Amino acid sequence: MSGVQEQFEIKFRLPDGTDIGPKRYPAASTVATLKESIIAQWPKDKDKGPRTVNDLKLINAGKILENNRTLSECKSPICDFSGLTTMHIVVRAPTSDKQSNKVRAKKPKDFRCGCSIM
Repeated sequence: MSGVQEQFEIKFRLPDGTDIGPKRYPAASTVATLKESIIAQWPKDKDKGPRTVNDLKLINAGKILENNRTLSECKSPICDFSGLTTMHIVVRAPTSDKQSNKVRAKKPKDFRCGCSIM
């Protein structure tokens, strides 16, 4: 067995169509590690960038990748990471505490039947 670890060449497509990368990542890298790399490489001129790995979603071959999975676990017959792979990034809009409180305050009203039988 050789000591060479499999590597994947990946670029990340931002929501505005620009790219980060390409860069090589070991097969044992987790999706969370990729997200940390994306946050570190995020263009400084773009506002509303992600602050944490939970602000990002990575999509590859139509599947949202889970943070705890490695790249080798994410391989599928549709996407085998041969050559350059493009993953799409979705950034969750930042929410302030005021917005989250408003969402909680808007509870569905309890509707009751107001029928009268005469």
